[in-house]
Amino acid sequence: MTDKRWKILLLLALSGVLTGLTLIFTKIGFVQWVTLVPVGIFLLREADSDSHKYKGLYGYGFFFFMCYYVVTYHWFVNLYPLEFIDGMTPLAAVVVVLAGCVGLSALQAFFGGFLFVAVRLLLRTRALRRYSVLRPFAIGGAWAIFEWSQNFGWWGVPWGRLPIAHSEYIVGLQTASLFGSYFVTFIIVSVNMCVAFALVRIAAMKLMSICVTAMLLFQYAVGALIYFIPVDSENTVRVAAVQGNIDSGEKWGSSMGARTLSVYYEYTLKAAEAGADIVVWPETALPYKVEKNNVYGQYCSELARAAGVTILVGGFTDGGNYNSIICVLPDGSFHQTVYSKRRLVPFGEFVPMRSVFEWLVPPLAELVMSEGDIIAGDGTEVLELDGVKIGSLICFDSIYDYIARESVADGAQVIALSTNDSWFTDSAALYMHNAQAQIRAIENGRYVVRAANTGISTVISSKGEVICSIEPLIEGMITQDVCVNTHRTLYSYIGNLFVILLIACYVLLLIVEIVDYNRRKGQIVNKM
Repeated sequence: MTDKRWKILLLLALSGVLTGLTLIFTKIGFVQWVTLVPVGIFLLREADSDSHKYKGLYGYGFFFFMCYYVVTYHWFVNLYPLEFIDGMTPLAAVVVVLAGCVGLSALQAFFGGFLFVAVRLLLRTRALRRYSVLRPFAIGGAWAIFEWSQNFGWWGVPWGRLPIAHSEYIVGLQTASLFGSYFVTFIIVSVNMCVAFALVRIAAMKLMSICVTAMLLFQYAVGALIYFIPVDSENTVRVAAVQGNIDSGEKWGSSMGARTLSVYYEYTLKAAEAGADIVVWPETALPYKVEKNNVYGQYCSELARAAGVTILVGGFTDGGNYNSIICVLPDGSFHQTVYSKRRLVPFGEFVPMRSVFEWLVPPLAELVMSEGDIIAGDGTEVLELDGVKIGSLICFDSIYDYIARESVADGAQVIALSTNDSWFTDSAALYMHNAQAQIRAIENGRYVVRAANTGISTVISSKGEVICSIEPLIEGMITQDVCVNTHRTLYSYIGNLFVILLIACYVLLLIVEIVDYNRRKGQIVNKM
């Protein structure tokens, strides 16, 4: 391997690792404004060079994203030794952890490698050769499209989105309420690429400095304007989130029943004493079939009557086929609306291509804790409780922007988010997952009440600010008056129109390139 290649790999690795670390240590999230500069220098130089074939370019892209995602998914090691799964041997647990940390990283990097190839093709079009100062923004747009594409397919896991790194500095995230989080990604990458362009082409230093300054001013000035202008409703409802702190091993074990029922009974009564109108329990707080006439349904009914509150219970419905939120009213009756999780966790709730993975990596097929594969819900199922419309989300739902937006479009005024997260113990994954909920709150202008099994449970304002929380690995509950918002953000109306426009621009650019190529080819033939 040549010295030049080693230097490229070192710079890409440094860029990938540092960018990944900003998602884990969000207090240094501002560093992300420059961590992608080495990648930008590489991509901009490659646009005018033939030193690497497309196969090699793909390899560099795969390598960069592998470094990035391995750091981002490092928390999979916290799952070891997976003792809560019956029959899981130490060796099988190692296989599962590696499949999560390394395998999932490789899967995401597989698609990420194509981004490098697409960028070179894009930057080599005649339009971007002629107007080369637009190249940084073209890369930013392509990156935003790449993040958006992770919404699709069971393999798409938009966990490592760049805006998560800015969850400590939420003023800079407020533009997501206008154009969505992919717009924030576009700004982040474009700033990095402008800095890289200035380093590659010193003559463009002044212009690129103006562009960077303009983007940062827009991001933070407009963000501050949105953040400080009050828009929340004066109408409030008092909501509580209960954190039972029952870990996965105990939760799914045969002896967990008495402790679970006792903990949720105690804290639901405490929430009622604190004035809560609605009490949110975590995902599968009762890991059983919760039905009106069975013992768990009767327990919930009696507790709701005793406390005089509405309880959003996490449990299984329809014979155990759905991971759901069941609403039990203060009079002990069951609300007819039941929300079922719309985005399921691959290998946690269902096994994609089961026959293949049972043969290829058998331990992965054993991770599903229920008797069979869970079925995904297909509706927002917004609850109306005394004039307040509650949109439910369950765990994995919250990392997909379109799911929360659909709930708000169907009338949700408050978001109740139930999650498990006990698999993550007290790792960085807890905070990364909560940061996703902060972004959903900003995008839709809705308060989010997040109840997590072992933490962290939070109440998040419509501006994405964590108002109150419970630390991980302790039991307890929080109560908070949350605003019942009826206003809609621009994003809640237009969705990811920004991404669609980017795609349309690139398609148009491709069409112009093909037409121009055919025209030039025709001229050559005519001259002959």
